[in-house]
Amino acid sequence: MSTVPPPADPEADPVVKQVFDDIRATRGSDFVNLLWTYLAFDPPLLKQVWEDVKAVMATPSALDPKTKEMIYVAVSIANSCSYCVHSHTAAARAKGMSDEEHADLLRVVATASKTNALLNGLQIPVDPQFNRETS
Repeated sequence: MSTVPPPADPEADPVVKQVFDDIRATRGSDFVNLLWTYLAFDPPLLKQVWEDVKAVMATPSALDPKTKEMIYVAVSIANSCSYCVHSHTAAARAKGMSDEEHADLLRVVATASKTNALLNGLQIPVDPQFNRETS
């Protein structure tokens, strides 16, 4: 259950309407997912979050769009965000992630989680070679 109700008519607010229109244009789809609908309870917050997400996820950069989505899935798994795991897995698939790549991604996340837990428990010092300043 959500901690805030979704606005009854979110696009009645001009800020929300502008953000939703930009989401539609950026994604080339009429679909506006529930994250944005619920964030519309606070139009300035909605606008800020959309601008941040758009700048990273929808702006060309050194990482291709599929890789960005796969990283988002991994971080969402680590942060236990079920909504983001679902939405970004769907986005990664839409950008070409195969079943084999998804399985590899999950293996990497599982392996990193295991070794992270071991290293957190053992508190081993970092090798000097791994510090950029000393390598």
